[in-house]
Amino acid sequence: MLQGSLCERLAPRETPDAAIAMTDAEGTVVGWTSTAQRLVGYPATEVVGQAVSTLLPLTRETLLDWASAEECRARGGWSGTATVRHRDGHSLKASLRFSLLWGRHGEIHWLISGTDIASLSPVATTGWVRDSLLTRTPIGVVVHDQDLHCAWTNDAMERQDGIPRGQRLGHRLSDVLPGTEAERLDKVMRRVLDSGVSTVHEYRVWPPSDPRHEHAIAASYFCLQDADGRAMGVCCTSVDVTLGRRAQERLAILSEASTRMGNSLDVMRIGQELADLAVPLLADYVNVDLAESVHFGEAPFARVGPLDDRRPVLRRAGLASIRPGVPESPWARGELVAVPRDSPFSKVLSSGRSHLEPVLDASPGTWFDRDPDRARTVRESGMHSLMVVPIRARQAFLGTAVFIRTEETAPFQEDDLLLAEGLVSRTALSLDNARRYARERSAALTLQRSLLPQRLVQGTAIETASRYLPADVDNGVGGDWFDAIPLPGARTALVVGDVVGHGINAAATMGRLRTAVQTLADLDLPPDELLTHLDDTVRRMAAEDADSQDPTRVTGATCLYAVYDPVTQRCTMARAGHPPPAVIDPHGNVTFPDLPTGTPLGVGVGVLFEAVEVDLPEGSRLALYTDGLIESREHDIEAGMRRLGAALAHPGRSLERLCSSVIEAVPTHPPGDDVALLVARTHALSPSRTACWELAADPAVVRCARTQVTRQLVRWGLERLAPSTQLIISELVTNAVRHAAGPIRLRLIRHQVLTCEVSDTSDTLPRLRHACPSDEGGRGLYIVAQLCRRHGARCLTNGGKTVWAEQDLDPGA
Repeated sequence: MLQGSLCERLAPRETPDAAIAMTDAEGTVVGWTSTAQRLVGYPATEVVGQAVSTLLPLTRETLLDWASAEECRARGGWSGTATVRHRDGHSLKASLRFSLLWGRHGEIHWLISGTDIASLSPVATTGWVRDSLLTRTPIGVVVHDQDLHCAWTNDAMERQDGIPRGQRLGHRLSDVLPGTEAERLDKVMRRVLDSGVSTVHEYRVWPPSDPRHEHAIAASYFCLQDADGRAMGVCCTSVDVTLGRRAQERLAILSEASTRMGNSLDVMRIGQELADLAVPLLADYVNVDLAESVHFGEAPFARVGPLDDRRPVLRRAGLASIRPGVPESPWARGELVAVPRDSPFSKVLSSGRSHLEPVLDASPGTWFDRDPDRARTVRESGMHSLMVVPIRARQAFLGTAVFIRTEETAPFQEDDLLLAEGLVSRTALSLDNARRYARERSAALTLQRSLLPQRLVQGTAIETASRYLPADVDNGVGGDWFDAIPLPGARTALVVGDVVGHGINAAATMGRLRTAVQTLADLDLPPDELLTHLDDTVRRMAAEDADSQDPTRVTGATCLYAVYDPVTQRCTMARAGHPPPAVIDPHGNVTFPDLPTGTPLGVGVGVLFEAVEVDLPEGSRLALYTDGLIESREHDIEAGMRRLGAALAHPGRSLERLCSSVIEAVPTHPPGDDVALLVARTHALSPSRTACWELAADPAVVRCARTQVTRQLVRWGLERLAPSTQLIISELVTNAVRHAAGPIRLRLIRHQVLTCEVSDTSDTLPRLRHACPSDEGGRGLYIVAQLCRRHGARCLTNGGKTVWAEQDLDPGA
């Protein structure tokens, strides 16, 4: 039964019970069990009193030889395989074990246990398992009489529970084993005697050879029958399963470590999880110190050798103790930790190998003399056993883990070090993943922030403020962006977009799209036309990545583009699958304009976008944002928009404070998706800052235009710009008269610069070219370009075009 119980721990549960028989020194059967009857078919009435050789090919001389063999005595018996004769005449191959028993007066008996090998599972019959069960496992045997007094025992029993043979023989177990456990065992044996049914029981003892540790004993109880088939006593076979229990506990700890340490990408949290897991299961006090570079995702300390000037900077990441407040640590979590020279810590750093010091030597003359803080802590807390394990991943040093015992009197052993190294290896894997993630996320954040505008445009027509909130550590960096782009004619373009996905690819794509928007804005395209060109750009980028197997490749984006004109106080906007903007009037009323949704960029072919004009009176505010501000797992978009509207309905707040109040209203911090917010306050351009004339398509109007412009510049105090402006107006109006039909419109705008605009009905945009010496024309735009800071042309929504040129108000600027 005991062998079956042991096999049960290592193999499937169908392992059969062992047959038990007892013989005297001459080989005569004196006791028989029901399990033996099931194995060979003989009842007790036919076997007891007969020679065991009737069943086994054994002789009396063989038994005597075994009894006198030193090896047999050392093992307490013999183990092997033999052929056994069944009652019905067939033979079976059995695994046998002979255990030598001693009586009160030194007489010997034999206990024979056997199991049919054919009935064992394949796992139990493999070489190492069978050898371990039959030859290496010390099995204790005790035979109790009907009064439960010990009649026979072997030497292995004393090694298990520490009770000497002379003290055990002739006594009940409850007489020699202290505690209530012996009384329970007596009851178990009494039930076996009364019922004749074998049973298994596990109990705990503290043997004198190892009183500080609890030992687990697994015992099997069989009813021995005499020649008449009556119960004559109880046989107990037992084995110490403490090591197996400890192995199971260690496996459970390692399994728990794999589960708990795989859910975080925070290096400080991972370090604390290791400390919390190891106390008190393995140590009374644990600290985890990580290389400073690990916290920032940088390359860790990789070389192994004398430290010298390459000593890494360590920061305490984990602390745990059985004592409240962790008094054993001179450093708190997050503080830098000193590494004394010639200490176990420096040796581990230089060698990369673990250090085990079962008995910690803190006497004078050791390395503690150079580290008085640690020496004082060691003496005050009673530290007596130490393990230092390096935390390494892919040949790179990440930190150290220190395990110390104070209250637990047993010193650390080699198996404790193996468990510690197993825990640390799992921690190192989690730390390496966290470090690599931190490095990628830091690079993506750096890239994203470098691609976002460092300073938004501020002018007479518009004021802006912004916020960017990165996503949480589980989702990483996204591709949100915003921008404010100055346009000619005192206008400003506001844009916000969101690239699908997260990570460095999304951030890089965001940078490419932001550059594309700026380029298209320089062409002064209307919002709907700009989005059409941007959609072509996204689809071209997707086609370039079509063969990529990268799951993080970008598949689309959303965008909102708006142009505000302070002269007309109107804002033209269009969107491509992006949330609508919020408009806050001067009284604090918040509305979301009903804009055509549009298709996200890059997901359709031949998509048309629609632009809508919205009136924005002086002092209005316009809020552009990404969906991370209004979407969450717990709330729908409508609830998010209501929350956003409530946060924006404060007309008296500054733009910066308004942005802060909006971000504070986000349900989770950090959010589950990136958040980009751009808020603008609009200003109207006073009529006194503009001048406009309608001109006929007649060459004679050029002179009149120069005269009108000069008078206006004098009124504005810009006489110094009159010569250059007259020449610019002459060239632009002349070109309009020559190449267009219908009325011509001339406008001057004075804001941060002086803008000259000439509009006509032609849709043909002029281009700058180099005229040959023999050409009579073609030099107009070239002359304009030499006189202004920048120039350009744009198509009008209702047809025609506007050609413009800008000059600095201060010619020396």
